[in-house]
Amino acid sequence: MTSETERYARRVADRELTRCLAAAGAVLIEGPRACGKTVTAQQKAASQVFLDVDRRAQDMIAVNPDLVLEGATPRLIDEWQTAPVIWNHVRRAVDARQGKGHFILTGSAVPPDDITRHTGAGRILRVRLRPMSLVELGASTGRVSLESVLNQAPVHHPSADLSVRELARLVCVGGWPGHLGSSVEEALRVNRGYVNDIGRADLQRVDGVRREPDRVQRFLQSLARNVATCASLATISRDVAGPDQASMTGHTARSYLTGLERLMVVEDQPPWAPHLRSRSRLQASPKRHFVDPSIAAAALGAGPEQLLRDFSWFGLLFESMVIRDLRVYARAMDARVYHYRDHTGLEVDAVIDAGPGRWAAFEIKLGLSRIDDAARSLLKFADRVDTSRCGQPAALGVIVDSGFGYVRPDGVSVIPLGALGP
Repeated sequence: MTSETERYARRVADRELTRCLAAAGAVLIEGPRACGKTVTAQQKAASQVFLDVDRRAQDMIAVNPDLVLEGATPRLIDEWQTAPVIWNHVRRAVDARQGKGHFILTGSAVPPDDITRHTGAGRILRVRLRPMSLVELGASTGRVSLESVLNQAPVHHPSADLSVRELARLVCVGGWPGHLGSSVEEALRVNRGYVNDIGRADLQRVDGVRREPDRVQRFLQSLARNVATCASLATISRDVAGPDQASMTGHTARSYLTGLERLMVVEDQPPWAPHLRSRSRLQASPKRHFVDPSIAAAALGAGPEQLLRDFSWFGLLFESMVIRDLRVYARAMDARVYHYRDHTGLEVDAVIDAGPGRWAAFEIKLGLSRIDDAARSLLKFADRVDTSRCGQPAALGVIVDSGFGYVRPDGVSVIPLGALGP
């Protein structure tokens, strides 16, 4: 075992990767740049090739792509999207070989010609890797398991206190593995460079369209101001334009957002559409999120001190960080994370849908004084859901920044973020 492997920070997705390698001929690990895909894949790989930097491999692909596939298995093919032709050769190799787990592919962007990817059905499974959650960073004990909550286990945990200042640091530094051991100042500098690179090169890399880096930055800043809200693209477009700039058309705004989605930098939270027994009309707008709240902070040049001076925006970034963690933990149990909003203004921050008739709803609050209001909203929401068709909620819970984990007399659980895990 190498020293690099010994320093490896275990990921929630490790178990999913193991299961997928046992079930299919190849596995694709997808995620934004710098989230740890390559190092995670290397824990399982027996050989590897880096298509983005290995000139010899690039020359081989131009002559005979199958040569790149030769090597001990599982063979890691890193940044496969830089040579999309390799996809069909992997698929054919999987068909021709016996057994499972021949290849691990990693990719930080969806290539323009992604039509070929449909041919991977049944042969290539996908693992989505996001930035590290608090339990992976060691900032949460993980003793309140999301899966156990979905299995209706009562929440009981001693006080798990994350100070407001520590939460501000965690939001701004983010879940990037490369920041482990770095100072806050070093991490913030790298994050701002990451955001600058999106405008200068990354966005063009996914679709070949040249854009003004300053305009991309303003788009990212608008998304950052509207993080964890259901702001429309029209609202964001007006915000990008400002009082002295040319307006951005809806088509242009959509192209920016699509490019950011293909980079896996933006990951909006879709609405949940349950059967209702009330006459409430569901709203179909997604909630805006970056894959990690640190991108929002970096886009606006904010550090922990700025968050502490703007508690309203801090609360939205806190919510976005919790959504990041819930997505990591939900993925481990094949569940998805939605939000709920109807025309009466009733909202629920997170709905975990784990399959037919198995769901839970959570409000996310920065500040213990808001627990009572959050619990009332959850109970009101649960009363609107047609449980004869959707099933009873496995849990209703308020995720808070600190304090004890317990179940209130009304049945709503209170879960400190510093105790939440997969």
